[in-house]
Amino acid sequence: MEESILKSTKKILNVGVDDNSFDLDIITHINSAFSHLLTLGIGPKAGFVILDDTATWADFLPAPDPVPDNYLPILSAVKTNVALRVRLIFDPPQMSSVLTALQSTLEQSDWRLNILREETDWVDPDPPVVIVDGEEMP
Repeated sequence: MEESILKSTKKILNVGVDDNSFDLDIITHINSAFSHLLTLGIGPKAGFVILDDTATWADFLPAPDPVPDNYLPILSAVKTNVALRVRLIFDPPQMSSVLTALQSTLEQSDWRLNILREETDWVDPDPPVVIVDGEEMP
């Protein structure tokens, strides 16, 4: 399985791995997809960009130690999400029904990634308040 982010995305787009005539466009769209994933809480907290074909999926989403049960599903979902997002921008389908289906699939992918992320990174929106000597403690 190809681990290069650029090469694997090009393969899904049916662009030859050795054909670099579209690399700038594809890299730009991949980075846009990573920006979107950042808003979902997926990937490095400082964000992530690729510049060429050397960046790997493990660079974007390193396996923690110990590896949680949902690591591989999240990684697979991330690869699909990036590929869908890039495809919709780089090579959108001409038929509106196919376009609508891809957009719906991408929305479902976002939702599922959010659910998978919450299984490991969930933060209580209403943490308990501890009062010590009359003062709230974080």
